[in-house]
Amino acid sequence: MPVPFDYQQRIKTLRRSMGLKQPEFPALVGVSPITISRWENGQNEPTELAWARIEELDGQEATPAGTVGQPTGNHLQLDFGADPEAVAAVAEAARLSSGHLASPTFATEISLIDPLPHQRVAVYDCILKSWPIRLLLADDAGAGKTIMTGLAIRELLSRRLIQRVLVVPPAGLVGNWQREMRTLFRIQARIIRGSEAAKGNPFMEPDANFAIVSLDTLRSKGTFARLREAGLAG
Repeated sequence: MPVPFDYQQRIKTLRRSMGLKQPEFPALVGVSPITISRWENGQNEPTELAWARIEELDGQEATPAGTVGQPTGNHLQLDFGADPEAVAAVAEAARLSSGHLASPTFATEISLIDPLPHQRVAVYDCILKSWPIRLLLADDAGAGKTIMTGLAIRELLSRRLIQRVLVVPPAGLVGNWQREMRTLFRIQARIIRGSEAAKGNPFMEPDANFAIVSLDTLRSKGTFARLREAGLAG
């Protein structure tokens, strides 16, 4: 099924007609909230499989938000027509969202790392026990400062203590930070360029909750001024 040229508007119209906010709609389609945001902004085009699911939803009669069915006589008719894979993903997400309550080192279980003893001590005995966190990691080269930082960030995200992260490394390490956050900690980080700040505020984009910007780029007046704009705090 080909994707129509006006897919952006049709997705927005469908989501609003169903009474769903942007974070709620992706579960029905089986994609992430960032993917829906990119579709609605025209940054990416849905796959034919995803569009078939959207067309299927469009053909169904919308159930008002907050209800599970409609009364029929003396009984409540429940709707079990949801995509089973989407339901499984939502259930697993809910389970993992509370994983930190069962394991004090939950981030080590969901990251592709085997932390060394000094890294565990730094993160769990020092960094996470200091709030607000104001620490300097100044270990020798090769000791794993990026690993310790990523582990601390993953743990804070799991505990829902932080929502936004900005990493400011030297220009030569920007790609390394993005790669290690993605492959080791499953964190999708966006690299922000100076040219983006000249056109708008890239820090306020939906996919910029975890952003990486080089020290030289951030030192420019135009880029640094974007961080001080209203509505960016949080």
